[in-house]
Amino acid sequence: MKIYFSCSLTGGRRDEAVYGAIVDHLLEAGHAVLTAHLARPEVMALEQVVDPAEVYRRDIDWIEECDVLVAEVSTPSHGVGYEIAYALGRGKPVLCCARQEARVSKMILGNDSPGLIVSRYDGRVQALQLVDSFLGRSGSV
Repeated sequence: MKIYFSCSLTGGRRDEAVYGAIVDHLLEAGHAVLTAHLARPEVMALEQVVDPAEVYRRDIDWIEECDVLVAEVSTPSHGVGYEIAYALGRGKPVLCCARQEARVSKMILGNDSPGLIVSRYDGRVQALQLVDSFLGRSGSV
């Protein structure tokens, strides 16, 4: 399965360890994670040299190509919100997962799109379980 993983970059990297755990888990399960680099500590240096128009076109192309989008939404991010809305508009299943105590936008919490699942986790293990459950509903674990 082709997965677009979405997470905060410029909004903050507090949850980088969870980002990495999710991406590693998906890769170990044999999935193609089109945006695996976003979960890595060096992503900020890598992305600084890429033109904004190039980032936009590249990411839109990846969303078009993916089967599902998995977003970690504990840290607010304009880009993540845009990616979620774009994927939903294209009929892609979307999982938004967040730490139990995180303040998540009401635009996400109140969205009743049939392809959207919003779930809370308490720790890395539970985050991975949410991802597996979502992928099972979306056709592949």
